[in-house]
Amino acid sequence: MIKHTTGIHHITAIVGHPQENIDFYAGVLGLRLVKQTVNFDDPGTYHLYFGDNGGKPGTIITFFPWANAYKGRIGDGQVGVTTYVVPVGAMSFWKSRLTKFNIEYTETTRFGENYMQFDDPHGLHLEIVERESGEENTWTFGGVTKDVAIKGFGGAILYSSRPEETATTLVDVMGLEVIGHEGDFTRFKATADIGNIIDLKMVTGVRGSMGVGTVHHIAWRANDNEDHIEWQKHAMTKGQHVTEVKDRNYFNAIYFRESGEILFEIATDPPGFAHDETAETMGGNLKLPAQYEQHRERLEDSLIPIEVRPLD
Repeated sequence: MIKHTTGIHHITAIVGHPQENIDFYAGVLGLRLVKQTVNFDDPGTYHLYFGDNGGKPGTIITFFPWANAYKGRIGDGQVGVTTYVVPVGAMSFWKSRLTKFNIEYTETTRFGENYMQFDDPHGLHLEIVERESGEENTWTFGGVTKDVAIKGFGGAILYSSRPEETATTLVDVMGLEVIGHEGDFTRFKATADIGNIIDLKMVTGVRGSMGVGTVHHIAWRANDNEDHIEWQKHAMTKGQHVTEVKDRNYFNAIYFRESGEILFEIATDPPGFAHDETAETMGGNLKLPAQYEQHRERLEDSLIPIEVRPLD
């Protein structure tokens, strides 16, 4: 069986205070909070989802915010850098915007592209790149207009404890294509127009440790439930130790930790985020899976109050 993921479905990270998280990703970056729910395995913790106006796969970054939790360390066995893509010509806007909010950034070049790199308030490494590809994000908020808005993921930089083995997994299991080598990096490409470029660092460094400011996992796209089961079988035949299918309400998920210790998820594109609230009201209220609805009052009392607000 030959399988090819179209690209990144979502990236999930651990961060600190939830209001700080919302203020940065909605208030500064202008992303839409498309879903506020809870961690299905730890319902006393939020699970917050940010993306484009429609919450499409390839645009979604999700967070488990733990206020006052211990700090993690970015390193081998993790997504090291999350890449966002913006329209061509938008970089000057983003430089001015980060400066306005006193966010330091650096500039670098990789594979002939110019990147602006910076950290979120809890230490996650982010970068912005301009590309023609990708649909316009029609969500506008806090001074971020659609002509400069983040379209979704450009991709990610992976830090692996066994880079050669991770490279094999990206090609033989996930179906990405090697398209270049430069310095310490090998570049891989999937077929989608966003969330499709993976740069794998081919030298090892410090081992990562999970905690605030680190990526928990990267999720790849499956077309539908039938395709998802095929992915499960496919990954197993390639020697991966794959979990059972887990219902995450907005997608089904399977997981395996590849040989370089990065946690991979494969998630279905449907049903998406508008099946339990309308596309217009997504993200406005706390949504709970059926098994936790009976505990709503207790959960709402225990969770830190949050709001999406424009920043000055």
